[in-house]
Amino acid sequence: MSEEQVQKSVCSFWFVLVAVIFTACLITSNITAVKLIRIFGFVMPAAIIVFPISYIFGDVLTEVYGYQTARRVIWLGFLCNLFSVIVIWLGQIMPAASFWDGQAAYERILGYTPRLLIASFIAYLVGEFANSYVLAKMKCATKGRWLWTRTIGSTLVGQGLDSLVFIVLAFAGVIPASGLVNTVITQWFVKSAYEAILTPATYRIVLFLKRREGIDYYDYDTRFNPFLITDRGGRRNIL
Repeated sequence: MSEEQVQKSVCSFWFVLVAVIFTACLITSNITAVKLIRIFGFVMPAAIIVFPISYIFGDVLTEVYGYQTARRVIWLGFLCNLFSVIVIWLGQIMPAASFWDGQAAYERILGYTPRLLIASFIAYLVGEFANSYVLAKMKCATKGRWLWTRTIGSTLVGQGLDSLVFIVLAFAGVIPASGLVNTVITQWFVKSAYEAILTPATYRIVLFLKRREGIDYYDYDTRFNPFLITDRGGRRNIL
């Protein structure tokens, strides 16, 4: 595939749609995470509804377009999330109209403590890059077979690290160690089970995009440094 064809594939309508859904899920999950819900006896942030979907589309990005393209979208999601946090913070500190009485509610729902923000940002980057790395490596190791093993396997690693990093950084010293362990395991299990259940949908999306885009990247010689955003070397395809 020529460089022109590569650039065309990552500027297509379908690629943009996947990237937008990934980013929208990320931002939405951060806003809804403030509410705690109870499902089947488990207490979790309401973000559980949408956050695992970002991992599904992260899998799709890596499986179809390759790690290097997924890396750019992960950073794009990070920057969009950072932008939304800054705008929300600016809205919070700006003087309210004299007749508006929702300042306290605004701060309670949309306000973020620095510790939670740092924990969230670090956990996102660690989890998403681990997820993409594991999937790309497993794809090469399995020669593209057994898609379900890499979507579930990469999720177990990515979601596990995401839950571990966030819970420890956000709540260490606030809740007992046993509570930290239980919370990490619960979130890890629920998020991973969520994606496992949606594996058939992931299959359909991946197969549709591969046929539609005519691409299927294998990261045999890719440099997996997460900071090499503009690196294009080492990516191969079979179509």
